[in-house]
Amino acid sequence: MRCPYCGTDNSRVLESRPSDDGLATRRRRECLNGACQKRFTTFERIEQRPFMVIKKDMKRDVFDRDKLFRGLQKACEKRPISADDLDELVDAIEVRLRSEFEREVPSSVVGERVMEALRSVDGVAYVRFASVYREFRDVETFAHEVLSLLGKKEVRSGSSQNHESTTDE
Repeated sequence: MRCPYCGTDNSRVLESRPSDDGLATRRRRECLNGACQKRFTTFERIEQRPFMVIKKDMKRDVFDRDKLFRGLQKACEKRPISADDLDELVDAIEVRLRSEFEREVPSSVVGERVMEALRSVDGVAYVRFASVYREFRDVETFAHEVLSLLGKKEVRSGSSQNHESTTDE
């Protein structure tokens, strides 16, 4: 395996273990170049069948989990979400898409699945992603999405408060 720091083709595996989801093998490696000797992590995954994303213009692109990760990373920037958490989100989204669609998935469905995942993890990241994905053009649209997010939370907490107040009487 080529070292990402010095480019040497000589490294050794220090530790191998399955990833949390069992879909990959995580390997800790060490560069054997005497001047480098840095450690790095690699992931070995099963090669999946080709999976295409149908874009708005009907062009087809190969599903790119790295692109999905980068999009999530951008939405979650400066939020308390680790890279491992993002990787798990990407895995969950990809597994769901592959279970729902055999060979091709519309890009709109990918976007909606990302929004569902982000909504359950972090509201700020959700609104950031939604503002780009849904192409918010004005503050009102942005505010509407935030109010929608807050409204759903208030309905949940409000119903428990109503229930508590009726039991107190």
